[in-house]
Amino acid sequence: MTSRRARRGAAILALCLGPLTASGCTAATGRVQKAASPATKHVASAPVVMFLGDSYTVGERGALPETTYASAVARLLGWQVVVAGKAGTGFVNGGVRRSAYIQLFESQLGWRPAPDLLVVSGGHNDHRYPPDQVTGAARIVLERARQRWPRTRLALIGPIWGNETPPPSILAIRDGLRALAQEFRAPFVDPVGERWITGSRTAGTGTAARYIKRDGTHPTPEGHRYMASLLAADLRRLGLARPSRSR
Repeated sequence: MTSRRARRGAAILALCLGPLTASGCTAATGRVQKAASPATKHVASAPVVMFLGDSYTVGERGALPETTYASAVARLLGWQVVVAGKAGTGFVNGGVRRSAYIQLFESQLGWRPAPDLLVVSGGHNDHRYPPDQVTGAARIVLERARQRWPRTRLALIGPIWGNETPPPSILAIRDGLRALAQEFRAPFVDPVGERWITGSRTAGTGTAARYIKRDGTHPTPEGHRYMASLLAADLRRLGLARPSRSR
């Protein structure tokens, strides 16, 4: 004959082995204990930011995208980043494989889920083309991005130059891109006007002496980190340090 204590123990065991719930059992006492409630503190997810650019953005031949200013600014601001583009390309100039920015946007970015922010940086490799043609090609890129991702924020970075005396064609392209950014109500960052690079590598003067490679064009790894610090400051000033898609 089963004792009362044995019957009670069997009932407790059945309860503990029953369907899994948010409760638990204490074997010693048989008491049902409520599981600790999960933490309710909200943790904001990192913004997703995409860059489209030339060798300054993705790295020149032999360089890795994770060493460029685009990746460095993402580390500074805590972003999830996708770095796209190709060395030697631009809004018009397609480089060796004839892929200008609109083709690169479609093949590398446009099929992805919408980011919080798209940063388009270019103009350096377009200096041999009429500024109006460059602006027109840039407009197509921004229009396509806005059509594809209507809630994504847009930002435009003008040409980056390896010394403090860019040719007049670069200044004209810069001015056209600035006007285009205003048309799209997109923030514009002007590395030439802000004098990110001063002096020249050849003369051993200014920031170029420290941050530009012997080719006179591309930043050193330290130069990329330097430019990332300047861009991060600009983005904070423009309210884009923690971008989110518009409602």
